[in-house]
This record gives sequence, structure tokens and C-alpha cells, in this order.
Amino acid sequence: MSMAKKRCTDRVVGAILASWRYDISGITPDMRKDYEQHFVECSHCSARQKFHRSLDGALAVLTSLSALFFLFALAALKHIKPLEHVAFNFFGLDVADMYHMLFSAGIAGLCFSLIALALVLTATPAPRYLGGIAAERARLIEERLPDSIKSMRLR
Repeated sequence: MSMAKKRCTDRVVGAILASWRYDISGITPDMRKDYEQHFVECSHCSARQKFHRSLDGALAVLTSLSALFFLFALAALKHIKPLEHVAFNFFGLDVADMYHMLFSAGIAGLCFSLIALALVLTATPAPRYLGGIAAERARLIEERLPDSIKSMRLR
């Protein structure tokens, strides 16, 4: 059954959670208990929370990848000059002018990507969500380790 066909079991709590984008990480632990119980009982709100956290995680990953790609482009521009021939013969550009134009565009793109990443990480609960996923995966991996390796772990 899709999210559109499911209904919230408590419309008041569901409306509060929807206005918070289903993020209860910023409220006190005492208040959080009721909302966590609602997520257990209400499949609609639970599905919406998973959707929103997936969206937040995807935004964080995409902006991180964007910054990495601009860094890669700047590194490639610094070490490889494949467009010199094209710029000189077809467009009549000076090699130095082309290099400065591409380098400036790369720096601007990198700055924009880093600003977007900072905004995503501060405006969404993505860091806490992704950290929770990493901690869960680490716990699952640790459970599968042999006892000989577990005993070597520092506590």
C-alpha cells in the first residue's frame, strides 16, 4: 500500500510531525518518547520519516560528490591540458585566457558546492541520520567478527 493511501492514526500528531519534516532529533528526550511511539504505531508517518531522511541523505551525498568532482576538475586542469589545441585553433582563444577562464569556473563551482553542502548539513538532520546508519552498520559488522578479533579490540 502506498503512502498516499495510508492514513495517519493520530491526525494531530501527524500534522505536528509533518510540519517538522518528521524530524524529532531537536526536541527533548521526554517529548521524543511520545513521537517515537507514534512512529512505531503509525506506518504512514514512519514511511514519511524514512522518505524524508532518505531525501536528506541523498542531498548530502550529491552535494559532497559535486564538491569532489569540482576538485577533480581543478586537479585535471592543473595537470592535463587537453583543450589547448581546441581553444587555440577553433575558438581563437589564447591558452592563458582559456586556462584562467576554466580555473575561475572551477573555483566558483567548488565554492558553490561547498556552500550548498554546508547549507544541507546545517538545515537537515542528515549528519545525525548518516551517523546513525554508520553506527548501525558498524554494530552489525562487529557482531559477525570472530571472538579472537573481538578480544583484541580496545575498550
